[in-house]
Amino acid sequence: MTDKIELFERMALIRQCELQLNEAFAKNLFPGYIHSYLGQEACAVGMCAPLSNEDKIVSTHRGRGHYLAKGMALEPMVAEMFGKETGICGGRAGEMHAADPDLGILGGNGIVGAGLPIAAGAAYSAQLDGTGAVTVAFFGEGASNNGSFGETMNVAAAWKLPLVLVCENNLYAEMTPFSDTVGEKDVAKRAVGYGMQGEVVDGNDVLAVREAAERAVERARKGGGPTLLELKTYRWGGHFEGDPRKYRTRDEEKEWQERCPLRRFREKLIESGEAKEAELDAIEEQMKADVAKAIEMALAADTPAPETAHDHVYVPGEVA
Repeated sequence: MTDKIELFERMALIRQCELQLNEAFAKNLFPGYIHSYLGQEACAVGMCAPLSNEDKIVSTHRGRGHYLAKGMALEPMVAEMFGKETGICGGRAGEMHAADPDLGILGGNGIVGAGLPIAAGAAYSAQLDGTGAVTVAFFGEGASNNGSFGETMNVAAAWKLPLVLVCENNLYAEMTPFSDTVGEKDVAKRAVGYGMQGEVVDGNDVLAVREAAERAVERARKGGGPTLLELKTYRWGGHFEGDPRKYRTRDEEKEWQERCPLRRFREKLIESGEAKEAELDAIEEQMKADVAKAIEMALAADTPAPETAHDHVYVPGEVA
């Protein structure tokens, strides 16, 4: 995915998906919590732009943007969010654990930092098999204080794994300001201690993210080892929908919303003459309609039958 209009389209799709699922949650139509990706669209789209289906990603509890950016089909993805049998995982994965191995989407993870060693394993597998595939591990800045982060960084650098570690630094680990928990606010600076490349990137600029992703992916694919990318961004909502957000100010939220990644990219495309306003309006309207249809289909779909609860738990067949 290299065309700038395609980048805009994918960002608009993620934006509409988040907005409309938040509305469904507010109407009590959504099962469980929603951990919204609203405001971070440029991170996922820019990072996944240079990846192929053979390349892998490991996501987080806030993973819808990653799924859509990597190419997961909208309707089965939305159905999975609602726990329906038409979902990409048959309604078993829900919001936090959706996966599509055929597209290299190895799943989300509800445990903070737990996806990092899984991603290292996928990268090690590709290295052993000589496939040339690269793995991207998404995680939040809060996870960078977990043991799984340091352990993954260490083994990835020591073995020169084809791994890109992507810290989406949205400033808050759930409700805790990251600045209250560290002496150095730039996670990317930790890379030097492990002997790998590290880079801080404007996570609200999709082209800057894509350029950094291209460098890191190329380095990994050519055997140059891992890279730690820190994408500075902001989640517009709380840790989950309904979070009262008492730990931050409305002025701060307004300041970051003025740096809206979708609006910034729209203005850049229009100013450069690469797109007309009407063309981008039409794209956003189409994405809005596509998401509305996907939600309508999901609401009308059946939930998995209770008697199938034990399906997919064990690999079929006899144990040798």
